[in-house]
Amino acid sequence: MKNNHKKWLSGVGQLRSVAVVCAAVLFTGCTDLGYLLSNDKVTDADNDKVVFVGDSIFALSGEIQNQLESKAGETFLRYTVSGAELSGELIAPSIPNQFREAIADNPGIDTIVGDAGGNDILIPAIAFNSNKCKTPWYRFGRLSQECIDFIDDIYVEGVDFLNEMAESGVQQGILVGYYYTKNGLFRLKDLKEAVDYGNATLARACENSVLNCQFVDPRPVINESDIIFDGIHPADSGSQKIADLIWPKLQPML
Repeated sequence: MKNNHKKWLSGVGQLRSVAVVCAAVLFTGCTDLGYLLSNDKVTDADNDKVVFVGDSIFALSGEIQNQLESKAGETFLRYTVSGAELSGELIAPSIPNQFREAIADNPGIDTIVGDAGGNDILIPAIAFNSNKCKTPWYRFGRLSQECIDFIDDIYVEGVDFLNEMAESGVQQGILVGYYYTKNGLFRLKDLKEAVDYGNATLARACENSVLNCQFVDPRPVINESDIIFDGIHPADSGSQKIADLIWPKLQPML
């Protein structure tokens, strides 16, 4: 009887693990599902020199782009996909491959707007915290060395990507960082220190690349009320705030 009980508990644990992975996939994107959870791709816009690439912060609702297009009075190219990572294509086309597709469709692109690196940290954190990027209260102030090393690797990927864009003829870019996630569908408040270190790393990548790159940090303006129930994605108010941060940098580029 005890053995049966242990087997049952083991089975419950495995089911919970599967459920967590499935939930992570559902809300971050998965191959075709990533496209289904994204606003429509735009391959022919009023202004084909500006392209948006990135993950579901931009792709899920498309509201950041909507706000910027309203301010500009013209539409832009959109290649963002939910679930996209900077490195690899575990569950969605990578952000570099979004750009490669965009530049193949429109060789005259000279301005890039987007984000990168968030899902590289978020997806493992949601699933099994394999990179130990969560910092619970009892380890506050001590981001794990595994997470630091992992984000440092993302820095290299980020610089390579920004340099690739410059080599492809892009003249200028806006790289948007990440705000603090909250506890919602997933418990993600423990990612605060990873977000801090990740944003500092992305800003450094932007500064050290050959691309004329400007970094946007949304942490000071995004509150928990600006994030939807999953604890990750911006509500309309959050999208408006991020667009308002991007616009003063984007307007002179148009």
